[in-house]
Amino acid sequence: MIRPAGSCSQIQYLTFFPEFVRLYGGRAFDHGGAHVIAGHGGAALWLPPDVHPDDEALDHLIERGVAPAAKPEVLAVLAAMASYHPEEPHWFLPLIGIDPRQQGQGHGMALMTYGLQACDRDGRAAHLDSSHPDNVPFYERFGFELLTTIEIGGHPPMYPMRRRAR
Repeated sequence: MIRPAGSCSQIQYLTFFPEFVRLYGGRAFDHGGAHVIAGHGGAALWLPPDVHPDDEALDHLIERGVAPAAKPEVLAVLAAMASYHPEEPHWFLPLIGIDPRQQGQGHGMALMTYGLQACDRDGRAAHLDSSHPDNVPFYERFGFELLTTIEIGGHPPMYPMRRRAR
């Protein structure tokens, strides 16, 4: 996830983040990978094998929405994240979120379990990029392994993780 940093104002973030979500994970809706908790408690967008974020449109969004001084760093972070994606077809979890008022009620566990059932049914690996270190142990409980910590400039660290095929 791209978070506001340094020269990126909160207004820019709020303006461009909905489009980022659509471009990064929105194809999940067309491919059966969008899962929502009843009552809008949370959602997960899983991209099945051979379905990818809209990279060309994301490049245009970065061009319009990221301050010129921050672009090299953002692009370097994204390139580093991409370098850890498996080469073989895999399920990708670009986005998952739980309403903070509903955290701790098992919604994240339900979304992960449901999404990983498709991975296991297909016998495919799964990949995600965590944007917060506190979430790493949560994903590890589902069999994800931390690959590295990506730390570039002043951008918040990213944590690429992979779950082997089962």
